[in-house]
Amino acid sequence: MSFEFREENTMGMIHIDLFATVDLVGQAPGDPGEDPDGFPFGGWQAPMFDETVGRQVGAGMEGMDALLLGRRTYDIFAAFWPNQVDGVDSGIATLFNGVPKYVASRGNPDLDWAGSTQLGPDLVSAVHELRDKHEHVHVIGSLNLVQTLLRKRLFDRLDLWIFPIMLGVGKKVFDGGVVPANLVLLEPPVTSSKGAVLLRYGLGAGTPGSGDMRREDRGVG
Repeated sequence: MSFEFREENTMGMIHIDLFATVDLVGQAPGDPGEDPDGFPFGGWQAPMFDETVGRQVGAGMEGMDALLLGRRTYDIFAAFWPNQVDGVDSGIATLFNGVPKYVASRGNPDLDWAGSTQLGPDLVSAVHELRDKHEHVHVIGSLNLVQTLLRKRLFDRLDLWIFPIMLGVGKKVFDGGVVPANLVLLEPPVTSSKGAVLLRYGLGAGTPGSGDMRREDRGVG
């Protein structure tokens, strides 16, 4: 079965970049202090990060010209990346520090990170405006924001990393935040030496169909 890929030729694209366990926990992958509320496994991604993951993450960011972040992820990034320009992740630091940052928040975030702007209360309109301004807007982490983008179908690409562990607790990447949608696998999955798998999808046209697996003409074989 194949699905038509919904390509936006005249608008910028919204990329969602997610790191998750096999049981789809996406909370605090990078650091124990990232999001510790009731979560004992902060930094779970670090032991499984290898050259393949690093290379593919970097390749997925090619062309990025804006970041769209939720409040919590923004605060974490703002405290970290401005201080990494001379570190091992200097390339990513230079990219993140240089592009415009947009923050989806109902509160009053501290926007000291250069190039930061808070979006207005109408997220749908704000995302459409971002598509008019930029070619490749990336959403990294930001699970609460991602739920809204998935619910509203306000995304074009989904890079989903699955790491070979199960945690049993933590915030889920698709926890109540999706509507029925077809996805198109844009390229063969990439696997790392430690068992991580990258699935790179585009948002397809239409909604999922249904059928009868008992029928002889179901297309198998």
